[in-house]
Amino acid sequence: MSETKKTSTPSLWHSLIPIFVLIGLLSSSVLLFGDGSSSGPNQIALILSAMVAAIIGLRSGHTWNELQEGMVHGVSLAMGAIFILLIVGALIGTWILSGIVPSMIYYGLKVLDPSYFYAATVIICSMTSLATGSSWTTASTVGIALVGISGALQLSPAVTAGAIISGAYFGDKLSPLSDTTNLAPAMAGTDLFTHVRHMLWTTIPSLAIALIIFAVMGLMAPHAASGGDLNAMLSALEQNFSIGPHLFLGPALVFFLIYKKMPAFPALLIGALAGGVMAMIFQPTVVQKFADSPELGGITVLFKGVWKSLFSPFTIDSGNEALDNLLSRGGMSSMLNTIWLILSAMIFGAVMEKTEMLEVIANKILSMAKSTGGLITATLITSLGMNIVASDQYIAIVLPGRMYRAEFARRKLHPKNLSRALEDAGTLTSPLVPWNTCGAFMATTLGVATFAYLPYCFFNLLNPVISSIYGYTGFTIEKLEEEATTA
Repeated sequence: MSETKKTSTPSLWHSLIPIFVLIGLLSSSVLLFGDGSSSGPNQIALILSAMVAAIIGLRSGHTWNELQEGMVHGVSLAMGAIFILLIVGALIGTWILSGIVPSMIYYGLKVLDPSYFYAATVIICSMTSLATGSSWTTASTVGIALVGISGALQLSPAVTAGAIISGAYFGDKLSPLSDTTNLAPAMAGTDLFTHVRHMLWTTIPSLAIALIIFAVMGLMAPHAASGGDLNAMLSALEQNFSIGPHLFLGPALVFFLIYKKMPAFPALLIGALAGGVMAMIFQPTVVQKFADSPELGGITVLFKGVWKSLFSPFTIDSGNEALDNLLSRGGMSSMLNTIWLILSAMIFGAVMEKTEMLEVIANKILSMAKSTGGLITATLITSLGMNIVASDQYIAIVLPGRMYRAEFARRKLHPKNLSRALEDAGTLTSPLVPWNTCGAFMATTLGVATFAYLPYCFFNLLNPVISSIYGYTGFTIEKLEEEATTA
């Protein structure tokens, strides 16, 4: 009769060793490789740190097969994000080829002034994300156009990315169509609209402060772009693409499909294919040139050009270097490095969870949370930590929600306090971590490194701080017994 091998829970010190190793390796990666750290070095750092965690797990009684199953499960959690990443790459390619993105840039240059561009970007992305419920859709549609416009205006791409992410995550956090907005109350034990109303107390002040900062930055920013530069960019767009408002039918179709609650993957795929059809109809010359197959003719060369844009980065030689840099991107292959980073990060997070090291660290944090403010802050810190270690915003909502739900109930705190804290940190800090699925997506889609745009994500940075302050002051923190009198 075989005996089941017993496993022991690792100590706090042992649980922290992989974290310290990861911090050391990631710091070395940035020091040695600089901007290229996310193109391989960070992936190696994450996998080596996962192996350190696995060694500790083996010493605690786990078998390699158990750890490997955990890794496979962890990677499977990221597959939905990986599917969307691939489709976004294809969508960017066909939307540039079809003239959708060039038209967005063209009309944006006509109406957006540098002095209020950053604040306008926040508002545009907030409205788009509220309507679609998706920060990723917002970044991959209007976001890429706004980055292009900022480049033409010679404004900071990092600040622009920060404004895009601030607006996109404001809408993602409050929209009833958002998956995280539905997930957080489900984990905490409250209903959707109670959760959304309670989030307004932290979300609106955070956005208002962020808007003021962006408005001041816009007024104070040096506006290097001259009228001649802008006219040259507009002229190059007109000469190389057929520009027109009719091309906005592509984005309108995607927004409509998501508004009708079609899942993101098929909606974006339809948008990418629609972009390909529009490219063949409205930009045949551009498609033929991109296909680079003079031996082909008619519909065949157009079909090849669109097919190529789905997997290969679009390139253009317009004679305007700035425009060429803005539009030379897209295709599924451009997302493969990001997918590599996500897979490596999910392996590390999975081993940390399987060996119970995440739980040990979280329990230590909870043991120090004596007051209501301490409990709220512990939830915020744990959600941030899960985004860093587990590399996925859904895990950053689900695990702390599961772990702290009973403690909130024991202290007679309304579950909407927990659901708000889960989103204030779990949702909003996810794009601030380079190897998190959200951080990797935003950096790749917007073409700006995570650590470059991080200081300018004012909304995402302010919201958890305000949430913690509310916890310690008791402002808007509702007890369960008060529900009847305040309902």
